Amino acid sequence: MNIATVSAGYFSAHLEFACAHGANREDLLTRAGASASQLENPDNRIPLEGYIALTRAAKELTGDPALPLKLGANENFNEISVVGMMCYSAHTMAEGLNLLNRFGYLVAELDVPEKDDRFQIVRESGKTWMVDTRFNANDFPEMTEETWSRFVAETKRTFPDEPHVIEVHVTHAAPAHAAEYEKFMPGPVVFGSDRNALLIHESWLDIQLLYPNVYILGVLSEHAQKLLDELQHGKTTRAQVESLLIPVLHKGNYNMDTVAEQMNISRQTLYRNLKAEEINFEQLLDELREKMAIHYLNGQKASVNETAFLVGFADPSSFSRAFKRWTGQTPGSFRKG
Repeated sequence: MNIATVSAGYFSAHLEFACAHGANREDLLTRAGASASQLENPDNRIPLEGYIALTRAAKELTGDPALPLKLGANENFNEISVVGMMCYSAHTMAEGLNLLNRFGYLVAELDVPEKDDRFQIVRESGKTWMVDTRFNANDFPEMTEETWSRFVAETKRTFPDEPHVIEVHVTHAAPAHAAEYEKFMPGPVVFGSDRNALLIHESWLDIQLLYPNVYILGVLSEHAQKLLDELQHGKTTRAQVESLLIPVLHKGNYNMDTVAEQMNISRQTLYRNLKAEEINFEQLLDELREKMAIHYLNGQKASVNETAFLVGFADPSSFSRAFKRWTGQTPGSFRKG
């Protein structure tokens, strides 16, 4: 099992936006189980669960449930991701959409039926739909809000006179802040729909982008393909070890030898590979326990004692001491907060 991730650049954009709206940076990072050092390189990867936790913590700490709508509407995609830069270098909207589908995993690894075709153009009864096909969208409706407000806003900013969206459809029920949608969506919003989709003017696909550049697109595509290959076929040793440890973390009976055996490499090779990533097994295990403990407590998914067991502590008091070392808080006070 590989852990789904988002790019550090994408994560950082949300972090900075939330901070600009009143949230505390350290609180957000702690709630997301992330560190500032992980964000230094925008191509680094952050667990998708951490991004979800960041999004929900940002809404809570800013007191603004519509924050994802505002994020999508105000952040230019080309400023937060190499994928956005590529899309802006394409000749037409349709070409940009194809690039987004091809390299979208670099932004966020989402569960979709066809990996290279998340956003599908569907023509039915004379209507043209752009459909977001990701699975389980209602588990994280904030992603839908952010996605559609970005599509709408970026077209409106760049091509204010071009027709684009006729209707917005979302599968989640109308939230308490449903009235906020009117500020960001040009057409009526249909909640509880059978699809997450934009009903668009067919002509949107043929809009000529302002600054197409074959040379820049080629350079960016080469870089993006390298990143995509690394993501899909060359997951870091750390990610591979974490994916092996998470299902058995509660057992507490793991060590470098057993992990190396599962990876079909020697203990020494595992040691060298982790060292090349500037981490050792003990540090990795400690940070993984911290990340998973925050995940369980942050989502109110487990009690303190249950969390201690789930992350491999036989003694709740030992877990409490470790958690205070990680976060400066006791697990009880963190869970209540």
